Amino acid sequence: MNSHSQYLESVLHHDIPLTAEMGLQVLDWAEQRLRLQLPLAANVNHKSTMFGGSLYCAAVLAGWGWLHLRLREAQVDDGHIVIQEGQISYPLPVTGAAIAVCEAPAAQVWERFLATYQRRGRARLTLHTQVYNAGSEAPAVQFSGQYVLHR
Repeated sequence: MNSHSQYLESVLHHDIPLTAEMGLQVLDWAEQRLRLQLPLAANVNHKSTMFGGSLYCAAVLAGWGWLHLRLREAQVDDGHIVIQEGQISYPLPVTGAAIAVCEAPAAQVWERFLATYQRRGRARLTLHTQVYNAGSEAPAVQFSGQYVLHR
């Protein structure tokens, strides 16, 4: 775990205590990709698979964490991030640890987001997260969230 990962995990566990109870871990932040992990045991449902609410939370947090770290890198520290809207699908059950992955949007989308925020003090960014069963390449969850940064 690098220093960015440790920093984000401490922010999440401090500011959103539920994340510690869920066993959420920040695996890594590299090349503008964030990976989080949730253990099954703390998030299991009555079918012995991962609870859909935990998967939704992991997907939202992967996007929120991605935006938090990317803004930190861009030295933007005067805003607050909120999730405005999210759409999720659960094509496969998660039967073990879950890995949530949020990748960077296109460079032009990022630049437009930053420019809008600098100009208006408020901007929206859509981020996509996929959640996988650990060791699998097929996404078990697909999430699209609209995040708002405001002063």
